[in-house]
Amino acid sequence: MAEQRPELTTEMGTVRIADEVVSTVAGLAAMEVEGVAAMSGGWGTDLVEKLGRKNFGKGIKVEVINEETRIDIYIAVQYGYPIPEVAENVQKEVKVAVETMTGLKVTAVNVHVVSVQIKKQTEAEPELAADLDSAE
Repeated sequence: MAEQRPELTTEMGTVRIADEVVSTVAGLAAMEVEGVAAMSGGWGTDLVEKLGRKNFGKGIKVEVINEETRIDIYIAVQYGYPIPEVAENVQKEVKVAVETMTGLKVTAVNVHVVSVQIKKQTEAEPELAADLDSAE
């Protein structure tokens, strides 16, 4: 049974929005949330990104039926941020962005926190730590 893709019909014709567009909008919105370290798309998607192709929809599963959509998003949270708060902010931002940009009704945004990432040290930080050790 084929699913009915969402369509916007205007006097000029029909507009269809691909699931990849919805996942890209959702991914960009999620990355704007403070505390989100990365999207998690699994090893295959991560390998493609290492080869140089950015995938803004990685870690996102979109299910669109008629005018409604359900989104599952897989993220890594930065260490030190409250996970429930980050997840709730992701839900809000993704819902607003997808509804605003696509006109689809978002019925659910399920956030799956798959890891916690520690902030990487910049090159200056190890030197600063060495300077502090020698000052003592």
